[in-house]
Amino acid sequence: MVAAGRFAPGHLGELTQIVPFEMVDDVLATTGTVQARIRDLPSRVVVYLLLAGGLFAESGYRQVWSRLTSSLDDLKPAAPTSSALAQARRRIGVKPLAALFALLAGPAAAAERWRGLLLCAIDGTTMSVPDSPANLTTYGRQTGSHGGSGYPLLRLVAIVACGSRTVIDAVFGPIGIGEVR
Repeated sequence: MVAAGRFAPGHLGELTQIVPFEMVDDVLATTGTVQARIRDLPSRVVVYLLLAGGLFAESGYRQVWSRLTSSLDDLKPAAPTSSALAQARRRIGVKPLAALFALLAGPAAAAERWRGLLLCAIDGTTMSVPDSPANLTTYGRQTGSHGGSGYPLLRLVAIVACGSRTVIDAVFGPIGIGEVR
């Protein structure tokens, strides 16, 4: 159930042009993560917050929220606290984002080809994850002669279509597992 005005989800600029809110609604319904009541932060809006969080990885939830809603002054958008944004993220979980990724992953029609074969690039990186007991048992810290890393690290490996730069697939795991494996 959604409402109008400042509670109306789906008015978040260009992200809704790239990932239509009908697609997000379908993913939320399929994964059973649609909000049960009218909220300042409906599930649809939280999905867009998390998508934008990937674009502005150096920013916290509050800064990402400010970027998402900066042009919506006329609608008087909600002004949630950092903890409210984190609670909203935990409320919807990972299922909607995994399902959305599965829908969107794959080469675009404009992807470069050579002799009919799709040209791809494979690359990996490491990312810090929150310092929690669960993350420490799964990912661990990087060791080194200067004390190692402060946070647990995960390795992310992605296959990207050359030319269009669309992500075909991505996997993550402990840093002890190399990119090739």
